[in-house]
Amino acid sequence: MYGLYLIGFVVACAIALLLTPLVKRFAFRVGAVDAPNERKVHSRIMPRLGGLAIFLAFVGAYFVISPVLDSYNPEAGLALLLGGGVVVLTGALDDRFQISPRYKLLGQLIAAIIVVSFGLVIDLSSLPFIGEYIGHSDWISIPVTILWIIGVSNAINLIDGLDGLSAGVSGIATTTILVLAIIIPSSTGVTVALLSVILLGAIVGFLFYNIHPAKIFMGDSGSLFLGFALATLSILGFKQATVVSLIIPILILGVPLSDTAFAILRRIVNKTPISAPDKSHLHHCFLQLGFSHRATVWIIYGISCVFALSAIVCSILLAQSTQWGTAVIIALLLAVIVLGAEAIGLISKSRKPVLNLLQRLFSKQVSKPDQITKSN
Repeated sequence: MYGLYLIGFVVACAIALLLTPLVKRFAFRVGAVDAPNERKVHSRIMPRLGGLAIFLAFVGAYFVISPVLDSYNPEAGLALLLGGGVVVLTGALDDRFQISPRYKLLGQLIAAIIVVSFGLVIDLSSLPFIGEYIGHSDWISIPVTILWIIGVSNAINLIDGLDGLSAGVSGIATTTILVLAIIIPSSTGVTVALLSVILLGAIVGFLFYNIHPAKIFMGDSGSLFLGFALATLSILGFKQATVVSLIIPILILGVPLSDTAFAILRRIVNKTPISAPDKSHLHHCFLQLGFSHRATVWIIYGISCVFALSAIVCSILLAQSTQWGTAVIIALLLAVIVLGAEAIGLISKSRKPVLNLLQRLFSKQVSKPDQITKSN
């Protein structure tokens, strides 16, 4: 079984390596290029459409490996292929023609509906820490699933601001899903492992051309497809999970989801439209602190790995019904996230309420011994 997974990875990686230069030439020929502007960090015209190479590598490896696997769910693979084809087409049109956001959203909605039509939905079966059964209600599960797929797709799209960043973070998330599919027994384990390993191979093959200094960008065709694929794999991998277990895919995608959440909060605080672009995303903040392009990418890779390890530990704890241990880890992560976000100015460069509160409390604690010493 593991040998087949290795073959799938190698095949996907090889196809991506071979196709990406061809896609690069095709992108220049059709005018799917990204020109520099005041919001972007690159200084020359770059080809986009890299997502086309990732998707074709994924499809090619899938049809090579899936026929020889046992205990495999072909419907899940078909959902990912059909839905992925829709988002790649949508992203490719945007890479070339800069289509309206409403049409991009429509493409993502169609892809999400395709996934749901194959029965892949988030099963909201119980309340965290209580265990009270609330039943499987399609009128709740289906909208939540669609919102999850669209949300993750756009979250991956938002972090696609530096060479190799979105692909690398997606690769770390994919690896985490693969590891969990192998170490945590489930009825969907083989299917999730197969789809994850060939997606990882396609990402790695593309990264050879996308790591700084990049020769091609993945464009919306790539970031939307990777977000869609990760959202779908997380649904498939945790389909029978309880509500509390949904924290695992959230942790796996911690970097793009938290960056998106802080972007929304930042625009609310600054009273700007939520859809308005800015230069205050996670990677922008590190660049503004003086880190180089390459260093910023590796720092965010490191943060992604912390989220990934947390997800694995929490999965093991949940498998042992140790929900309170999971709660402690999540609480610590939330505290670090909030403090880190304020420290680098992810929400606001001037408003830092939590850090200011801690500073005042610390100052009071320091001043008390001084007062006692003076009184003596």
